[in-house]
Parts: sequence; structure tokens; C-alpha cells
Amino acid sequence: MLPDILCKSKATMLRLLSPFHSVLLALPPERAHDATLKALRYLPVQKNAPDDARLHVHLLGLNFSNPVGMAAGFDKNALVADKLLALGFGFVEVGGVTPRAQSGNPRPRVFRLNEDGALINRLGFNNEGLQVVRARLEGMRKLSGVIGINLGANKDSMDRVQDYLTLLAGLDGLADFVTLNISSPNTPGLRGLQDKEHFSALLQRVSDKRANIKSRNGGVLPVLVKIAPDVALDELDDICALAVQHRIDGMIVSNTTLLRLSSLRAHDAKETGGLSGKPLFDLSTRRLAQTRQRVGEKMVLIGVGGIDSGEAAWAKICAGANLVQLYTALVYKGLPLLDEIKATLCRQLEAHGFSGIEQAVGSQTGKFAQE
Repeated sequence: MLPDILCKSKATMLRLLSPFHSVLLALPPERAHDATLKALRYLPVQKNAPDDARLHVHLLGLNFSNPVGMAAGFDKNALVADKLLALGFGFVEVGGVTPRAQSGNPRPRVFRLNEDGALINRLGFNNEGLQVVRARLEGMRKLSGVIGINLGANKDSMDRVQDYLTLLAGLDGLADFVTLNISSPNTPGLRGLQDKEHFSALLQRVSDKRANIKSRNGGVLPVLVKIAPDVALDELDDICALAVQHRIDGMIVSNTTLLRLSSLRAHDAKETGGLSGKPLFDLSTRRLAQTRQRVGEKMVLIGVGGIDSGEAAWAKICAGANLVQLYTALVYKGLPLLDEIKATLCRQLEAHGFSGIEQAVGSQTGKFAQE
């Protein structure tokens, strides 16, 4: 039973949640995740104090109070997007959502690599499906803040491209942006949509469909694509060229990796699934910078993978990210990490003489792009 307490500020909520963090780490990963969602749902919190104006970003026709977002996978079913925004995230990406509800892969399917600051998951797009998520998002139409929706395909779908089109139509007017997740390693064959021929066909059909789909503010719906860090450079060439050709609004770099670094120490490091967290930082940041080199300055890039500190977030921005996202590091460091990142970004802006985040984006792309 959760305590019957109304939180009057973000600080109050953090004080209430802090003692439970060590308890959560003692629970199996999925049980801990479910407990966290319940705590966020039932401990109301007033909106966070305004962010430093230097962190404000205007992209995709949207106003972000700061560039730090919650990555997809945390709030798969749009249960706590309002609470996450109130806690100070600049945006929240819910999902991945599939047209039909699915339970995902058999358990156990999430593994903590404590010694490595990492996770391995093979969840398999477990979610309650379009109808349930749409109903929840209907109640958030007037919510202040940026909400993205991560779109996936059902495991047993005969036409996965059609799944994305079904989701676009079903979520009309409910998202500030959507992400085509074609890079989850836990749905067999899904990453095949990154191949040149399949990717081109997907983008063409999505481009045709979104002409009749509106965003939450009534404008044209921004569409992003989330790619894997494991793509080879010639594959990245094709992906970037096609994204530019089809006027995709942005790319999220990157999803989890199937690679296993020799430096991993944890016992469960050999489990199958996607690796996220600190060990992913170098690879994902390199692919981010290489993507920036290929798409130019105008396309929006979101950097995700291994951000566990303010310095890591700053590095992503310097490598070419307009925005960044967190998830795995929050498992180990908790919600205070968000404020630490924003404070570090402000210090770095001041140290470099920048008046805003936009000036720092891509300032060290060449350095981070080196293989």
C-alpha cells in the first residue's frame, strides 16, 4: 500500500522516493520497474520550477523546456507521462506501442549488469496496444509539455509497414512527435527494415500517410526514426540519405546493441537481448556524430545510449545531438540524475561562453565521429 501523501513539490517526491531506491535495486528488474510506475502514478506532484532559459530549445515546431527527455521503454503504456514532465524532463517518449497488445518474450527478460552500469533486455515490445494507449493519451491532450510516441510492429504481423501506418492513423492528434522504431533487436526481423530497399518503402508509405495526420497542437506531425548502433557505415550512408530524401524530421541514435564488449564484468553479460547503459556510450556517441556528418545541420538528432552524468549528456550534444534521452542510468542513480545533468549543462554553457544549447550542438562532431 502506497502512503496517502500529496506531494507539494518535486523535492518532496524525491525525498519520498529516495529511501525506496535501494529497495528497488534489490527487487527483480521488472518488479522494480512496475513498483516505480505505481509510485509515480499515486504520488501526485506539482510542476517543477521553470528551467534555466539557456536550456530552452525550439525544434520540430515545439518548445522544449530543456533538452533532457525520458527515453521510450520506461513508460510503455502512457501511464505517467504527466508525472515525468512535472518532475522536470524536457520531453517524454512513451511506448513502444504496437497495434495489438502483446505480452512480449518469456521471463526472465531483463538483467541488471550492476558492475557495468548496464542492462540487457529482451522484452519484445510488451505493451497494452493501441486502443488502451490511445485512451490514456486522450486524457493528456491539454497537458503542457512535449510527448512523443514510439511506434513498433507486432511480432506476428504479416505486414509490419502497415502496422506503423495503423498506429499513425490511430494516434492522430495525440502526439507531439512519433518515432518509427525499426531497430529493436527483440522482435525477429524488425531490423531488416533498416535495409535500403525496405527502409525506402517504409518511408515512402509513412510520408504519404502522415499528410493527413495531425500533431497534438494541430500542426504537421513530426516523424523521427530510431536506428541501431550496430549498423555499418555503408548502411548508415543509405539510412541517412533516404531520411533526408523523404524529409524525415529527425533520428534517434541509438537503440540498444547486440554487441558484447570484452570489458563487461557482470555474470549476466552473456544473456541475449539488447545491451543499454554505460558500455553503450562510446559506440552510440560515435554513430551519433557520424549521423550528424551525413544529415547536415538541419535535421534534429536525439542522442541516447550510456548517458549517466551531466558530462556524458554534454558530450552527446557536442557530438551532434539537439536533444538527449535517459533510461538505464536512472535505474542505478535515480531521479536526482536529471537535476545533476541540467546543472552540468548550464555550467558547461557558461564555461564555453554559449548563450544556449543550440550553440553547442555538433561543436565537436569530428572528434566523436572517429572510429
